[in-house]
Amino acid sequence: MLETEYYSCPYCGEESEAVLDLSGGDQTYIEDCPVCCRPIVFTLQTDGQEWMLDVHTENE
Repeated sequence: MLETEYYSCPYCGEESEAVLDLSGGDQTYIEDCPVCCRPIVFTLQTDGQEWMLDVHTENE
């Protein structure tokens, strides 16, 4: 199941949209900010229905 979530880049503050695949369970992955190109760490916690997304810099 796919969900979309807006987040703010922890570096430049620009808002972007992430597409989350809830069928994969808990995940941690890195994607570059589409604006400033710095690496953002995404941490998704899910049970397949309820979910929580956290975004932070590599150094946090």
